This record gives sequence, structure tokens and C-alpha cells, in this order.
Amino acid sequence: MIQPVNGKFDMPSLPYGAADLAPVLSQETILVHYGKHLQTYVNNLNAALPGSAFEGMSLEEIVKAADGGVFNNAGQMLNHAMYFLQFAPPKTGNVPTGKIDDLLTRDFGSFEKFQEEFQTKGAGLFGSGWVWLSIDILGKLVITQECNAQNPITKGLTPLLTFDVWEHAYYIDYRNRRPDYLKSLWSIVNWDVVNARLG
Repeated sequence: MIQPVNGKFDMPSLPYGAADLAPVLSQETILVHYGKHLQTYVNNLNAALPGSAFEGMSLEEIVKAADGGVFNNAGQMLNHAMYFLQFAPPKTGNVPTGKIDDLLTRDFGSFEKFQEEFQTKGAGLFGSGWVWLSIDILGKLVITQECNAQNPITKGLTPLLTFDVWEHAYYIDYRNRRPDYLKSLWSIVNWDVVNARLG
């Protein structure tokens, strides 16, 4: 759970330097996407909280309960926090390990089949949004497309992994080549983080 500190939410601290994800995501992309886009969502959410019914609630609780502008900014803060915190410097042959590897094989047949479906759904989402891997209450992995600021927790799912398909996530480095961007992200996924999200 992401909790406010003294009534306000802080920017999530990156576990890597702004240049460390290159060439997959350039330093410029991190400085703009994390440093400006995410900061704006955090600022807007913090400005909306005083005197509202959401004061003191965790970020996840706000996303489940809010609508309108509060939901949009809380949802985007949560989505971006999960996105940026799931990465590590590029690694050749980066594949899942541990429990998530077993579950991907069980529910999709193989990691490669999961990758193909995840990338297809990410590339095929019309407009702005996110593609997510989550686990449902029965323990089954599911892939969902979420528009705009939506998050799978509003559907009772536990989100594990997400790729941002808003254009600002990839336009600096990939221009309009969303499929290339999606394919490149696998080398920077930190599967230890995904395993930790399984609980």
C-alpha cells in the first residue's frame, strides 16, 4: 500500500538512475515521463486531498473509491509508480524466475506465449491506457487492457506487471512504433519485483 506522509503523497523513489534504463528508455524519457508527467499527477492529487473524503486514505483505497479528477490523478500515480518501480537496467536474456515463471507456464503455456499475447493486447489498445498482468482471487493470471487511468484493482484483481501505452511513454525513443517499444521493455523487467507483488 502506498500511504500519504503528513497528508501528502511523495514521488516514488526510482531504484535506478535516470540514464540506467538506456537504450530501452532514454534518460530524456525518464526525465520527462517520470520527472514531469508523474510529478504533475502527484501534485494534482495532493492539491485535491485537503478537506476531501479521501484524506488519510492509501493510494489504493482512493483509486477504489474515487471518481472524476481525484480518480484520474490517483489512478495515474498508482499506475506510474507500479510501472517505474518494476524496472532494472537492461539484461540480455531477461526471463522470469521463481513463482511467476511457474504461473506463466501454467496459465499461458509458456513465457513466450504470454509475451505474445501481452504485446498484442498492448499494441491493440485504442488510444491511451495500460496493459496489465494481474492475478484474480482464484489465483489465475489474467491480462487486461485498461483505458486512461484505470487500474485492475477496481475489478478485484491484484496487479503484477504493467506496460504504459500512453504515447508520451514511448514517443521520444520510439516515435509511433508502439510494438517496438513494448517488445523492448522485456529486457528491463525486474522479475523479483513481480514475484514480490504476488505476496
